[in-house]
Amino acid sequence: MRGLDFSSWQAMLSTLLGLAVITLIGVGIRLLVMQTMQQRRERENRQINERLRTLIAAYKTLGGSFTGALHVDPRHLRDLRQPAAADAPDDAMLLPVDGGTGSDRARRIRDAVEAALSDIILLGTDDQVRLAATAATELAQGRPVQTAELVVSLRNFIREALDLAPIPASVAIPRQGPARPAPGAKGKGEADKAGGKAGGGGGGMGGMGGGGMGAGSAHHDDDTAPR
Repeated sequence: MRGLDFSSWQAMLSTLLGLAVITLIGVGIRLLVMQTMQQRRERENRQINERLRTLIAAYKTLGGSFTGALHVDPRHLRDLRQPAAADAPDDAMLLPVDGGTGSDRARRIRDAVEAALSDIILLGTDDQVRLAATAATELAQGRPVQTAELVVSLRNFIREALDLAPIPASVAIPRQGPARPAPGAKGKGEADKAGGKAGGGGGGMGGMGGGGMGAGSAHHDDDTAPR
């Protein structure tokens, strides 16, 4: 307050103007700092949400089944066809099989698990990355893979990130395995594609029918015309 001069109107106005400028500068700096912190917080929240969304999807893929085969079959389509190719005649049509059922479900499960492992290696914790890398190595070497341990790690991390209480030790959760793809999903896509082709063919037949009717009408007019 010693530097303030109120001896005259001019001095008082200049003093008040200086105080206003200093106040505006301080408020501007504070707003800039708050905006920067808010943008950083929003960016971190987006990153956390995206990470959680990806890991939750990986958890559902790797641990979506409690019954049936709880391991991942590492065989590719060519490996599934080889036993049948040895016994089948040369002109026989070979189909992808899964235990003789004629389904490629094992291949689709393996593809989904591989994508989930890739996401975990990218966004998981150190322990999750180690488990996912081990599972990916087992798949690459052609050995069946169990995902139960990785699923437990994902479940604990997701619950902690969402501020959920840990699951009580008294709750017995069975081992979890990779989710089985919904039956008929591939067949539905093929049916839609076939329906689109059939619709296009029907349009062509309609055009041919219209052309035939037009030709018949012209011929009828020629027959009834006066000669």
